Parts: sequence; C-alpha cells; structure tokens
Amino acid sequence: MNVNGIIAEYNPFHNGHKYQLEESVRLTNADFTVVVMSGNFVQRGAPALVGKRLRTEMALRCGADLVLELPVLYATASSEYFAAGAVALLHKLGVVTHLCFGSECGDTAKLQQIAAFLAEEPKAYQTALKQLLKQGLSYPDARAKALRSSFPDNGTNYDELLSSPNNILGIDYIKEIIRRQSDMIPVTVKRIGSGYHDTFPAENLTGISASCNMPLQPAPASALAIRQALYEGQLPAQLHPFMPEEVWPLLDVYLAENNPLYLDAFSNLLYYKLILEKEEGYEKYLDVSAWLSNRIRNSLNSFSGFGSFCDILKTKAITHTRISRCLIHILLGITKEDMANGRAQEDTPYARMLGFSRSALPLLRAVKAHSRIPLITRLADAQKSLPQEAGRLLKQDILASEIYKGVAFGGTGRPAPNEFSTPLVIV
Repeated sequence: MNVNGIIAEYNPFHNGHKYQLEESVRLTNADFTVVVMSGNFVQRGAPALVGKRLRTEMALRCGADLVLELPVLYATASSEYFAAGAVALLHKLGVVTHLCFGSECGDTAKLQQIAAFLAEEPKAYQTALKQLLKQGLSYPDARAKALRSSFPDNGTNYDELLSSPNNILGIDYIKEIIRRQSDMIPVTVKRIGSGYHDTFPAENLTGISASCNMPLQPAPASALAIRQALYEGQLPAQLHPFMPEEVWPLLDVYLAENNPLYLDAFSNLLYYKLILEKEEGYEKYLDVSAWLSNRIRNSLNSFSGFGSFCDILKTKAITHTRISRCLIHILLGITKEDMANGRAQEDTPYARMLGFSRSALPLLRAVKAHSRIPLITRLADAQKSLPQEAGRLLKQDILASEIYKGVAFGGTGRPAPNEFSTPLVIV
C-alpha cells in the first residue's frame, strides 16, 4: 500500500493545493493521502484565516483521506522545528511511504543534495554561517551565503533557491528524513501560478501545468494573496475562481456568518500578556532572546496593535515573520522548555485526528496496527491515557484552540464551540 504524506496549512485551501494533492497521488501512485495540518495558528506566526475544522473539511473534499493536527508547539515554530514535528508525526505512523511537498524549484534531487550537505553541517559551512550572522545578516540570508561559499559549485543560485519559502521547507523536510533514517521517499511537486509573496489579483491568472497538461482557469493565486484580498475588503465572490468547486461553498457560508481572523484581532490579548510580564521579561519563551525581550519591554509605550508592533520591533537581522512568531509564542505561553521537552520525546508523541474520509477505513486500520504513537480521536480519553509530557503538549493545543475561538466568537453573541465536544469531520 502506497501512502502519501503531505504537510500543510491550507490557509485557506485553493486551486494550487488541490493540484498538489492530485499531482502527488499521480507521482507516487498513492492509495491514500495523509495530511498533517497546522491547527488554529500557523508557521508564519499568525492565526489561521479560518478554523482548523473548516480547513479539514476542505482538504477531505479535495482528495485527502486522513487529516491530523500538527501540535501548536511545532506549527508555530521556525522552519526546522516545524519540519521536525511534522516529519516525526508522519514517520511514527508507520505506514507513510512518500512525503510529498510543493517547491518553487520542483527538483527533488537538487533539494536532496542540499539537505544532505546541511544535515552534515561541515565545519566550513558552520564557520561561514557564524561569521555572517555576526555581521548582522538575517538567518535566511546568512544561510544562503554560507551555503554558496562552502558547497561544491554546481551552477545553482543558492540565494534564489533559499529565498523561496517552500524550497526551504522542502530541504528541512528531507534533512529530517535523513536525521530519522526514515524510509519515507521525498517527492516534490513544482508550484505553479502565483508565487508565495505575490499580490492579488495578478495580471495574468491563466495557465496550464506542463507536467500533467491540466488546465487551470485561472492559475492558482497564493494563500497569502487570497488572505490579503479578504483583508482589503474584496468580496468572497471575487475569490471563487481561485478555489476548487468543492471548497468555495464551504468558505462562502462560513464568511457569511464569521469574520476571517488576522493578527490584529489578537492585539488586546497580546498587549495584556506583555504588560502582565513586563517586569520579568520574555526570555523564557521560544525564540525570544534576551536582546529581543529588552527591545519588547522598551517599546511597549509604542504598542498600538499586533502587526504594527512587529514593524516597530523588526530589524535588518530579524524579520517581521520571526518577530510575529516570537509574539505568538508569548501570547500562547510556548516556552523554550516546552520545545526541549518535545525534542526529548523525539517530537510529536501522538497523532490527533481532525477528520477522515469514509473510504479511508483500510488506512485507519493500518495506522492502528503499525503506529508507534497513539491515534487520538477523543480528547477526554487522551488526557487520561497519555504520559505526562505528551499530555502537557496536548493541553497546549487545547489552550491555543480556546484562545483562537474566544477571539473568533467574541462579540458574535454565540458561544465558542467546545474543543472536547467538537466531532471529527467525516466526509
């Protein structure tokens, strides 16, 4: 049985995601597809546009067979930790044969070559990286330049390759496969249509995928472009062409009753948390250095909102995204100790199910027979049975969801759904 593993956020689900699902099945001849999906907070340090339950249904209606939640500890972490948690989950299921991911370069062999080099971290590379970081370069820029100076020259433009977010994630996925000595086979699907950082709408949004001659009318807009379009007040109907027919009605109904969530919806909560802990500082939180902790404390008088505070705090060496990620860790109470505990458990000690397709029963039976971690279908049962450290990680997921839903349903006059009584999505 071939089982395809995909790591995703689907924030929100669009034509490009459906293309990746279908193309990865074609490339691997997969019988089933397992998706490890971020929950209500995502890797760039932000709330998901819409909740995880809706995004789970979108994935299942477009070809996924099983959707599992990536614990928030990893879902909001930097690329390497994000990859470690997600790859660990797929690996520990014991049934996933292929790890499929989108990339800008579309060349699995090239990404494998770089990943193998970085997994070894030769001395020349480490030395170059440290020197470049001391010069004030951001980590992404320093890594690209260190790689270019120490990796055998094969004509590759490393600055361009390592400036593309999906290439970076793909390399980190493969590094983690190597580190774990996993049998999963990495396969990349070249991204088509708009790039990650493109604005919406683009001038020419039609295209054809050369790899499978699949017409796209229009070509996929990025999730970032769709989020930005909604933020700027474009009507949901204008996004219809950029989303699969199976997904569009779900989002349309949701947005008729709910607002999409952005960083600034959490401004008051963040400010309260920062003021509450101002005296002791924030260095205990994941990714927050002593320097950044002091910078936050010294800048609090200028706080006017989550997003604008990120702009105030960012520098040449620390990006807006990294600042946002640090602030999300403070808001959600995610500490360096939490990550150390997670790593001590070899990452992701359980698989929490969000939903599955009715046709996936053979896959579920295989997971139950081969998985090295418990498959969670009921939170109440899991809290009683999980070991203490795994239970702490699960409580963190529950807290993050409660915070998200508290903001999402605040002012609506409707109670937030209870995390313990919310049913699985079954399609």
